[in-house]
Parts: sequence; C-alpha cells; structure tokens
Amino acid sequence: MKFVDEATIRVQAGNGGHGALSFRREKYVERGGPDGGDGGDGGSVYLRADVGMNTLADFRVARKFKAESGQGGAGRNKTGRSGRDLDVSVPCGTVVRDVDTGETICDLTEDGQRQKVAEGGKGGLGNTRFKSSTNRAPRKTTNGTPGEARHLALELRVLADVGLLGMPNAGKSTLIRAMSQARPRVADYPFTTLHPNLGVVRVGALQSFVMADIPGLIEGAAEGAGLGIQFLKHLSRTRLLLHVVDIAPLDRASAPAAAVSAIAAELARFSEELARMPRWLVINKIDLLSDADRREAVRALLGELDWEGPVHEVSAASGEGTRELARAIMRHIEDRDEEFT
Repeated sequence: MKFVDEATIRVQAGNGGHGALSFRREKYVERGGPDGGDGGDGGSVYLRADVGMNTLADFRVARKFKAESGQGGAGRNKTGRSGRDLDVSVPCGTVVRDVDTGETICDLTEDGQRQKVAEGGKGGLGNTRFKSSTNRAPRKTTNGTPGEARHLALELRVLADVGLLGMPNAGKSTLIRAMSQARPRVADYPFTTLHPNLGVVRVGALQSFVMADIPGLIEGAAEGAGLGIQFLKHLSRTRLLLHVVDIAPLDRASAPAAAVSAIAAELARFSEELARMPRWLVINKIDLLSDADRREAVRALLGELDWEGPVHEVSAASGEGTRELARAIMRHIEDRDEEFT
C-alpha cells in the first residue's frame, strides 16, 4: 500500500428528525388532545485512532462520511429513533485540523482514542410539548436541526522514539535494517527512501524503542526541494535524532562535514524546535576505510564541525557498532523518562 500522510475529508453529521403533529383519535375518547412525539437526534461523526492502520491511503478514495439522521416523531407520543453515530478509523499519530478555520481539533496518538468532529442535529419537538391550560390543541411543532458539516485536513505524523535523518544514500535504511526487523528497500547506488519506515529495536527484556527512517534530505529541502520536506514533520514527535553521515561517500565532492552542516541548516529553517532537539552524530560505512584512514577521517570531520554531542561510529552493512548504539539510545530514553516522572 502506498504511504500517504496527508488527506482531506468532509464529514456530515446526521440531521435531527422533525417533531410530529398528531391528535388522539380513539373511539369513545372525546377531544383526545395532542399526541405528537419528538424527532430523534442525528448521529455524530467521530474519529478513532487505530493502531492497525499506518497510512491515510484509504482516504484517497473515500472522502465523504455521513452519519445517520434521526427519524421524525409519530403519533401516540412516539419519539423518532436517533441516528447511529459514525466512527471513522484513522492511524495513530493523526493530527486533525478544520480546513475552513485552521483550528487544530485533536491529535490522536493512542490506540482507541476517540474524538467527536461533527455534532449531530437535535430532534424537533412534537405538538405534545406545546400543550398548556390555555392551548389544549396546539398545532405547533419544530423541525430538527441540521447536523454539523466540516471539511477536515488529516495529517499523519509518525510515532517514533528515534528519528534518522541525513542525505540520500547515507545508509539510514540499511541502519534500520541492521538494528530492527524493518525491511526497507536499499540499494548500492544513490537512492532515497520514498516514505518513512518504522522499526522496533529490541535491546533486552522489556527494553525496546521505535526508530523511524525518514526520506533523505537535500539542500533547499525547507523551501520544497526534494522529498524530505514532506516528511520533516514526522521528526517532531521523536525524542532523539540520529544524524547519519556517510564517511566514505561515492561522490567525493559531497564532503561529510558539508553534508552535516547542510542538513542542520535545513532543520533550523523548517523548525526551531526541531533544531533544538537532541541530535547524535552517527558516522556510517566505517567498514569501507582502513583503521588508520577511518581515524583520520573521523578526526577531520569532528574538527570541521566542532561537534560537541555524542558520536557513534557504525557500519550498518556489517553491524559493527550498532549494538552499542542501540544500548546508548535505550539508556538515553530511560533517563529522559525518569526526568519526567
């Protein structure tokens, strides 16, 4: 199924049923009086987070959702049946906005979380409601009110503890394959992921975290160049960013330090909050260099960047250093959790 992380839909709640105009007409009952029942309420529309969904692709076809309207009242003081509510399933991590007002309605992050997005109309009143000592045969009723209609924008933001970012072909997809059971497409030639991939990294008993592989960024992404800008929003939910850099790029013109600086600049342009997020440097493809060349390349890279944060050297292809990286990430996540408890 193609990954789709944005969609627009229209929701229409059910209308309320009309109140009934009716009088008792029974044998031997003189002047029986009014007996018109109320109309039923219209059904409301709810969005429900479903952990079994991972894309908004279903909304490429189905874009209109309407709840059931309430039935009208009837004689003998019968109230019309209320319309059934409509539940629309969306993936966990979906942000819902009103297209017309720009209001953020909800952020559905937990499985089963439910939010009303369109209120059903209220049922009208039957003529029984208007009976009084001075008006014993009222002919007044009210109509049901229309159900609420809204035009909604759905935006899926991947839920992950750790986000990978870097230039295309930095080895992010290979790294997530090495550390988890995720199997994104990889290639030996310059190639970028077309949609985010999630993988669960298991470190030990009851110790695991979710890692997201985000499509590679290029310079100018914050202005719309390339694919990465479409997915930078997914990184906003992560607690740690791993900046993956190729220490031995195929294109020698793409210096590792320049690649890191370009991505950092794009993060700052896109979001100050994202730029302030904890970010570790993961130097990948160390297996392509001899030990001496590797040490020299890493020293030169850190010197050019003046990097002060954590640095990990790994080979996603061979698995070297990935276990140590996973343990360090797990410790960081557990320490962060303790800070907020």
